[in-house]
Amino acid sequence: MKWLRGLVQREKSSAPAPLRGVPAIRRQKNYLAMSGYAYEYFYEGLRDLPGRREHVFTVSGDRKTWFEVQVRVPGASVSAWEAGHGRGLADNERYAIAKMALFEAFDTRETPVEMNAPVEVSAEQVEELLGRLGFE
Repeated sequence: MKWLRGLVQREKSSAPAPLRGVPAIRRQKNYLAMSGYAYEYFYEGLRDLPGRREHVFTVSGDRKTWFEVQVRVPGASVSAWEAGHGRGLADNERYAIAKMALFEAFDTRETPVEMNAPVEVSAEQVEELLGRLGFE
């Protein structure tokens, strides 16, 4: 019985944290990237992990192969923006950062295969992406 309890514990510890903010209706969206690929994606939700928030998308570059892409927004990157602008970011603004970073990855990564790697958002990107969206 000990080995069974150990197996169950390992499975629980290796499973990712559950997603929250899952859309009530799962909507497929499209993005025509500067790389020449037409991506399709679904927003799956987010999870707060130590030191960062991770937004999860399911993505396809060919309508046949679907895979999960994590957009990782470090808390330090968001805190730097908040300190510089004197206000906190709302959840919809944090989602905007993730979605714009995903689009930037679609545009700059040459093939859909390269989208398998997580998208890491730097403090400079947070500043640039929110500036592009007109957030102050």
